[in-house]
Amino acid sequence: MSVYPADSETMTEMKPVTEVTAVKAPVLPDAQTVTDVKHWTDSLFSFKVSRPASLRFRSGEFVMIGLLGDNGKPLLRAYSIASPSWDEELEFYSIKVQDGPLTSKLQHIKPGDQIILRPKPVGTLVHDALLPGKRLWFFATGTGFAPFASLLREPQTYEDYDEVIITHTCREVGELEYGRQLIESIRQDEMLAELMGEGFADKIRYYPTTTREESPKMGRITELLKDGTVFADLGIEGGIKPETDRAMVCGSLAFNLDIKKILEEFDLREGANSEPKEFVIEKAFVG
Repeated sequence: MSVYPADSETMTEMKPVTEVTAVKAPVLPDAQTVTDVKHWTDSLFSFKVSRPASLRFRSGEFVMIGLLGDNGKPLLRAYSIASPSWDEELEFYSIKVQDGPLTSKLQHIKPGDQIILRPKPVGTLVHDALLPGKRLWFFATGTGFAPFASLLREPQTYEDYDEVIITHTCREVGELEYGRQLIESIRQDEMLAELMGEGFADKIRYYPTTTREESPKMGRITELLKDGTVFADLGIEGGIKPETDRAMVCGSLAFNLDIKKILEEFDLREGANSEPKEFVIEKAFVG
């Protein structure tokens, strides 16, 4: 779908094209072509685009993507790259906001369309920002699963850790489907097994929860951590330990702050690219 509105007036006469009457269509800056789109629910969709030949990024980072706004200027938002660093395409996972300045338009893209992609990846959800450990926790809500979709397909994740626990909390069961299908595909992917080593997928422990619709595990992950349910369900004695456990967090601002407090109560410290510690939070993501 073009981001440029079509002229609604009916042309009643032919006019010769001259230097005065010819109008050049705006050129999309930093354009990349949409190759695939999948709608998961009424409020969630994912899409893939071509990858700039010069783009290098670390799994877990984000870039600025968008479309031209109604004023003809780029309208950009931070989006975590859901595909791993070795992939030939770039994948993104997005919410749909009907009156949102960007997503109200972005949700209508289809293969062949173009988007703006600024090839300057940044972010804190990277392995370099964590000290070595044995167990890695991914804490996500909603589309905050995206950077972990990248890291779950990154060989270093399984080289560095003996166990990888991905928790994903959403309101309804359908909102978990993107993550559920991705993890299932990882477990069955022969190419990934060859790339990462046989048995790598056995390290993945998936812990999805819902807060509104009935599901096998109900409740906010924050409450399930506080009352010890998570540890009992997973057979982890003693909870989270700073000597062995590392964590990455991506969700709403309130969720990030709640998880940060919980992790600090377990004596974990927040790290950064310049100063690795036991956990990191993606502050650019809110939703």
